[in-house]
Amino acid sequence: MEKVQKKMMAYFCMSIATVLLLVILFETNIFPTGVFTESKSSEFVFLTMMEIVTLGAIPLALGLFKIKRIHAKLVERKEKALLPWGMLRLYLLAIPMLTNVLLYYFYMNVAFGYLGIMLFLCMFFVIPTMDRCQSDVEG
Repeated sequence: MEKVQKKMMAYFCMSIATVLLLVILFETNIFPTGVFTESKSSEFVFLTMMEIVTLGAIPLALGLFKIKRIHAKLVERKEKALLPWGMLRLYLLAIPMLTNVLLYYFYMNVAFGYLGIMLFLCMFFVIPTMDRCQSDVEG
């Protein structure tokens, strides 16, 4: 169980660190900001898509382990099931968060920033501590 928890915690920390590194690089003007501000049609498409993805990923990630089939697999197979399902839960939050941060700096539209902040905060509801991992695989 400890090995699985450490893998998930490493991905969790790496996701947060990557986003923070991007914010630092963009805020210090090492990476250019607002490179796509003229393209309003693509901004609209990306914003609509990311709103749908974000607002779908949050409840799915937070309630993933309450789905009966997944919960049964977690209780039955323990660590073997926890790693793929736990990583999926982290991916559901981390990948859209990273995408929203990049799109915020590409388009300089605060809506992307707010979506990224929502996902960032949700990451802490699924932080893979040892206690959470144990409770996730118990019936």
